[in-house]
Amino acid sequence: MSAVREGLPEGRYGRSGDERADRKLKIVGSVLGVGLLALVGWIGWDYVAGQSVSAEVIKFQVVSDTEVKVHLEVRKDASVTGVCTLSSQNKEHAEVGRADFTFGQKSARVDEMLSLKTTGRATMIELVGCQAATGTTPAAD
Repeated sequence: MSAVREGLPEGRYGRSGDERADRKLKIVGSVLGVGLLALVGWIGWDYVAGQSVSAEVIKFQVVSDTEVKVHLEVRKDASVTGVCTLSSQNKEHAEVGRADFTFGQKSARVDEMLSLKTTGRATMIELVGCQAATGTTPAAD
């Protein structure tokens, strides 16, 4: 009678090709995962740190067919002069007003009521965006 072996003797012939390939795949996957995580973290940090001026429309009131009062809250560095652009639209979604507002106060948070002139009756206000003013110095109080 002969005994049949089911596999190779343990440790005698080294690792099989499949084990080497699995190890390489694990290493490559780990490196790519760490790289992707670092990229997402860098993009997130750049987005948050790059926005030195931000704002939020708290409320607005249509005063007449040619004017809208807007309560805007602006957050910025105290040393930065910020510029925010507001747009108003009518019920057909056509733009009836647009203006840039400058905030040079030496404060990190500014609450202000603004008057936006329109060419027709506005039904919606949109904050187009805010940015730091370029080529200007902060206004003195």
